[in-house]
Amino acid sequence: MIFRIFLIAGTLCAIAAGQPVRLYVGALDSDSVTLAWGQANGTTRNTIGFNSEGSGAAKVRIAGKELTTQKGWLRVSGLTPDTAYPYEVSLGGSPIGSGVIRTWPLKSDSLVFFVIGDFGNGNATQYAVASAMEKERVSREKAGQPVRFVLTTGDNIYQGGSRDRDWELKFFKPYADVLQSIPFYAVLGNHDGNESESRGDLLTYLDNFFFPGGTPSRWYHFSYGGLAEFYALDSTANRTLGRPSPAYLADGEQSAWLKNELEKPGLPWRIAAMHHPLFTAGPDHLPSLGALGHWLPLWRDHNVSVVFAGHEHNLQFSERNAATGGMQFVVSGAGGQLRLGNIVSKMKQRNIAAWASKPHLLVVEIRGDTMRITPVGASVVDLVDPQGKTVQMPWIVQRRPK
Repeated sequence: MIFRIFLIAGTLCAIAAGQPVRLYVGALDSDSVTLAWGQANGTTRNTIGFNSEGSGAAKVRIAGKELTTQKGWLRVSGLTPDTAYPYEVSLGGSPIGSGVIRTWPLKSDSLVFFVIGDFGNGNATQYAVASAMEKERVSREKAGQPVRFVLTTGDNIYQGGSRDRDWELKFFKPYADVLQSIPFYAVLGNHDGNESESRGDLLTYLDNFFFPGGTPSRWYHFSYGGLAEFYALDSTANRTLGRPSPAYLADGEQSAWLKNELEKPGLPWRIAAMHHPLFTAGPDHLPSLGALGHWLPLWRDHNVSVVFAGHEHNLQFSERNAATGGMQFVVSGAGGQLRLGNIVSKMKQRNIAAWASKPHLLVVEIRGDTMRITPVGASVVDLVDPQGKTVQMPWIVQRRPK
């Protein structure tokens, strides 16, 4: 009891001293929301996320209810589909944050979401793209076309990530406003664990990102409004114990899971997301067909229409041809990290139809059988084809028939 009193007092003193308390939407669906809060300043203890220590009794006011918890997060159920809910969270009687969430519809013929990858480095480029994201979110909300979630393509945190403190400047601060309204549904990149950095990065990643179902997972499935379903995949060799080893082998647990999920009756749009691209013209990485090619026939034979990836720090749209299984592959890996290098000479032989080297996020809009993908950044994102000619946006994708 004495410890808890000191813990609450310490938290309130920290708030008074100006240390930010972050509030974020961990997960969202048609009748529930998971809200989480804490200070992303932990170095030796868990201060925010699924298994965080919490900071004493918190109150969540939403939908005419006042709910309490000792944890640093709360799942609120029994909400009405496609309804806006203002909410407020307080700790020790003092408000720590508020926002408005909108539950998802049970049935819909349209969807808007963001895609962003290779972003968490804390530099000015990341903050500029994050500002563009919030501006687009607000604009869409006012126009009655709300953005429902952010889908990432990995490398969510660079140069550290095993401590909550690492996340403040590279995630919670730049996306603070977005996070109070919609969830981030993330996939792992090589910099999110010991493939390129530290094993502890993966543990903190799993703790800080709340996935559909309310428990952390390295790969998962979720759906929206009877219209679209998403397969978030792990194309890395990250491990929480031992040396790096692939999570994506053809005879591995994830591939068996993916096959089982794809064999279930599907929704009109099937969309996959992962970090390493099967089709890319570089400039820094070769295509991952050799390592991940066993997933391509699974996607092709089970009506996956679009696959989003990152890893290359630019924007690329693939051809939809026999080599790509008639699917649309998209590389979006310049949400914060951008590397220069002209790839025009390699595009045709690598099945790439359009390319841009500009910091960006993607606004993805589905209406019926048509998807429109528009890159948005701090400045105009101009794409060119293999002949160097300008490609008009948005990029149009037609759903693959069942």
